[in-house]
Amino acid sequence: MTSEPPETKAERDKRRRIAEIFGDVLPETTSDDRPEPSSASTPESWYRENRPPHHDAS
Repeated sequence: MTSEPPETKAERDKRRRIAEIFGDVLPETTSDDRPEPSSASTPESWYRENRPPHHDAS
């Protein structure tokens, strides 16, 4: 039988109580943390999108 350290069990119990009170918990990652879906981007398009404003747009 494996016993968990008290901190792990206490944290799990705390998260369970918070979930009971507030409902669903927030996701592990937010949209800021996830990569944006790219529509067939090429290395060249990345350079165009990230071109400094002082460079010529030709």
